[in-house]
Amino acid sequence: MRSILVITILSYFFVADEAKIFSKCELARKLKSMGMDGFHGYSLANWVCMAEYESNFNTQAFNGRNSNGSSDYGIFQLNSKWWCKSNSHSSANACNIMCSKFLDDNIDDDITCAKRVVKDPNGMSAWVAWVKHCKGKDLSKYLASCNL
Repeated sequence: MRSILVITILSYFFVADEAKIFSKCELARKLKSMGMDGFHGYSLANWVCMAEYESNFNTQAFNGRNSNGSSDYGIFQLNSKWWCKSNSHSSANACNIMCSKFLDDNIDDDITCAKRVVKDPNGMSAWVAWVKHCKGKDLSKYLASCNL
């Protein structure tokens, strides 16, 4: 009986540490509720497409291998050189936030920072994956079954 209790308690710690992987529709609903549909001229499908190719909808996605020494964090792969502060790299920190905050399951701050990114002159072109996989493409499949 005691071992079952210990296993149950330990499982809560492991579950809490797992990444949240959004489905396309779940992310689309969240983004829509945060005002992203049409934000700075970009459709909801653009945001969902970008997130798929940047992180595969994984809130704990991390890329620490950029050639300039910076890292990319979270569902939108926000970069430590420009958008957030990390302990290992100097940063403009334009979103005024620690990069580690982009690795939790609450993506409200990720969305707020993505809004800041897209306001810059490059718009969504700041995301290489968006340019390569989403820009100018038919993105209707991203929302087709979502009933938004």
